[in-house]
Amino acid sequence: MKKFSLVSSLLCSALMFGCGDDGKPGASGTATNPTTNNTNGNSSDGTDGDTSTGSASDTDTTPGTTTTASSPGTTPTTDGPTSDTAPATDTDTTDGSFIMPPDGGGGTKECDPWTQDCPPGEKCMPYSGDGDNSWESLKCTPVMENPGQTGDPCTVEGSGVSGIDSCDVGHMCWNTDPDTGEGTCVRFCSGSPDAPSCDVPGTACTIVNDGVLILCLPSCDPLLQNCPGGDLCIPNPQNSDSFICVLDASGEEGQEFDVCEYANACDPGLYCFNSELATECDPNAAGCCLPFCDLTAAECTGANAECLALYEEGMAPPGLENVGFCGLPQ
Repeated sequence: MKKFSLVSSLLCSALMFGCGDDGKPGASGTATNPTTNNTNGNSSDGTDGDTSTGSASDTDTTPGTTTTASSPGTTPTTDGPTSDTAPATDTDTTDGSFIMPPDGGGGTKECDPWTQDCPPGEKCMPYSGDGDNSWESLKCTPVMENPGQTGDPCTVEGSGVSGIDSCDVGHMCWNTDPDTGEGTCVRFCSGSPDAPSCDVPGTACTIVNDGVLILCLPSCDPLLQNCPGGDLCIPNPQNSDSFICVLDASGEEGQEFDVCEYANACDPGLYCFNSELATECDPNAAGCCLPFCDLTAAECTGANAECLALYEEGMAPPGLENVGFCGLPQ
C-alpha cells in the first residue's frame, strides 16, 4: 500500500501520510517521515512544511484518542513522498484517493522514543540525518536546563529537524518558525506502537515517518479548518475516522489544482488527492490539491466536479457525515 507523509515548508517540515492503493480516502495507508507539519521546521515524507516543528495544534481529535500511522523546525520534511503507516481504521471512503508519498525510511535509529532509553540527562529525538529536511532518524540529544513542558514555548538549535531543542524528555519543539527557531513543545505519544495513547486532551496520537515521529496532535474539523496558527486540518494517517492539525508546507504553492506530493503541501481547506480527480490537474503529477466540501452545501469550481462523499454511506464517523471533496465522479 502507499504511504502517507508530511513535509515542512522550506524551511519547513513535511509530513507524509499514505493512503491505500485502492485510491479511496480513508483507506489504510502509512505516513512516513512526516515532518510534523511545518511546525517543526522540517518536514518529512508526505507533506511540506516550514522548518517549524510540528505544532501541537494538530486536530480536534477527542482527548485520549489515538491514531497510528507508521511512516508521518525549521520545517523539516519527512523522508520522501510517502509514509509507512496505515490508519488505525481501514474505512473505505469513495473512489477518490488521497495521495500517499513514497516512504523514505532507512534512517539511523539509535534509541527508542517510546521508552526514552537514552543516558541520564539526554532524550531520544527525531532528526534529519541526511540533510533532506525531514525526520527519518533517531538519536540521543541533551536535555536543556529548565526544559519546556507541553504547550510551553521552545526553541530549536540549528533547525526544526536538528533533534536539539529546549523541550523536556518525551517532547519536541513543534511548529517552529524558520526565522526565529521558536515553536511550541508537543508531547510524544505514550504506551507502545501496538497500543499508543495520548494523555493531552483534544489530541490524537499520530505515528509517522516509519515510527520516528510519535506526536500527540490536535484534532480538528476539515470543513471548519479550525486549527490554530494557520495549521492544516487533514486526515489522520493512523485513523481514517479523525482529522489532525499539521503544518502548512505549501509555501507559495498549494492552491486548488496545484501539483502536490505531500499530505500537507496544499493550502487550508485543500488536500493532496489523486490528479485523475480533476481535469485541471496535471495527469502526470503525483497528486493535486483539491478542496474538501460540505455535502449539504456543495460549491465546487472544477469542470464537471461534484462534491463526492469522503466516506461510504453509513460509514462516516460521528460529526463527519457531511464531509466530502470536490472531484470527478469515478
